[in-house]
Amino acid sequence: MKLNYFDLHSHLNFSAYDDDRSDAIMRMNEAGVGTITVGTQYDTSELAVKLAEENENIYASVGLHPIHTSKSHHDSKELGEGGKEFTSRGEIPDMSVYMRLAAHPKVVAIGECGLDYYRCPEETIALQIKFFEQMIDVANQSGKPLMLHIRNGSGKSAYNDAFQILKGRSKVIGNLHFYAGSIEEAKPYLDMGYTFSFTGVITFTRDYDEIIKYLPADRIMSETDAPYVTPNPFRGQRNEPVYVREVVKAIAEIRREDEGQVAKSLLGNAQKFISIPPSPRG
Repeated sequence: MKLNYFDLHSHLNFSAYDDDRSDAIMRMNEAGVGTITVGTQYDTSELAVKLAEENENIYASVGLHPIHTSKSHHDSKELGEGGKEFTSRGEIPDMSVYMRLAAHPKVVAIGECGLDYYRCPEETIALQIKFFEQMIDVANQSGKPLMLHIRNGSGKSAYNDAFQILKGRSKVIGNLHFYAGSIEEAKPYLDMGYTFSFTGVITFTRDYDEIIKYLPADRIMSETDAPYVTPNPFRGQRNEPVYVREVVKAIAEIRREDEGQVAKSLLGNAQKFISIPPSPRG
């Protein structure tokens, strides 16, 4: 299938799509959109692999999200548009199971994994670090890049702490999904060859303009994080991968570059990140 855009991070495996998942996928196909459907626990990782098996333009990432390393409540305000409050059961991961999933040819990344300090009880951090390190080991052994979830909070930089772990342990590259850190926090990751992806939030706030202007063109990628953070002009609706077009448009506007060239560059960056051959744009 010819691709025009790539949504580096979505959650078509989530229950928000149970009633019309095939329709959302059809809309992707019609627009020439590819995506990575990202697992957050074992069950959603397994479903991500299943969706990737069944759909040419869907790939999978498998991993354990830091908020699922312990029991914790998350409300709809925190999760944003498309989010429903839930209580994580906490997962004690079996890394041999994740290694099995990671071996699948349509699994192109490991994660999302990392550190989340937002509304994070201090006692959960040690467990987050433990399982983050184990996910890095899965990435190292499988030779697949990391899909990183890193979120500051409680006056502490999760980006700085995650970097210290990665620089001593990781043997693969990674992408900082939904990057919300500073230019200074980004610099060490740039030095390691990492990439940064941005969501629809950039269509309705200017908070990300400076980092998007600062980053080299070959280190930026587009994502939706669907069903969350729906971009303008679709705010108030559930997000889905086809709306990555609005993210691409916003990146071009922020960088004052030609939208067609930006779309081509972002697509190429994604294809390089997940090691799939470039395809002609439709």
